[in-house]
Amino acid sequence: MQRDALMRRQISPPLGEGEEVNDNMKKMAVTVGVGFLMTLLLNSCTGVPEGLEPVTGFEPNRYLGTWYEIARLDHSFERNLSSVTAHYSRKESGEIVVVNKGFNGKTGEWKEIEGHARFIENESVGSLKVSFFGPFYGGYHIIALDKENYAYAMVAGPNRSYLWILARDKTLNPETLSALVARAKQWGFDTEALIYVKQN
Repeated sequence: MQRDALMRRQISPPLGEGEEVNDNMKKMAVTVGVGFLMTLLLNSCTGVPEGLEPVTGFEPNRYLGTWYEIARLDHSFERNLSSVTAHYSRKESGEIVVVNKGFNGKTGEWKEIEGHARFIENESVGSLKVSFFGPFYGGYHIIALDKENYAYAMVAGPNRSYLWILARDKTLNPETLSALVARAKQWGFDTEALIYVKQN
């Protein structure tokens, strides 16, 4: 019995060591959990809205240059803006630089912000992730495109709360615009809430 007791004393961890191991395991579990949650959040911010497909046969170089915002769904970072443009250029690394600009009629000031975009899949698929704030990305999915002339495009964000209709000119043919709005409505966007942007 004395030998058994001695063996138990030798095998048992020193006082407090078990608690330290448990604390380390808990910290590791929390770290893994936070990492998993961040992955889910980032994926949810860049994913394509359910039921929609980005265009294929996309030619990135033809998409570069200036686009005028014709219509959009309202969101805080473009609120009160008119004369909104998006300019896309490309670095030697292949990364796309995005410069968004618009005029705030309430403050009487121009607002400009620069970000960068990367393709989520390959460059022939019009699905990108765009960042204006450090490591945080949002989905930019081209769901309709004039593939012949690259004269207009319709872009969705990570869900149906985000929608933009863009054109190479300050105005878009009314028939083309109506067709795009009808398609957006069919795809489940709240087209009644669209803001038609003034371009001066």
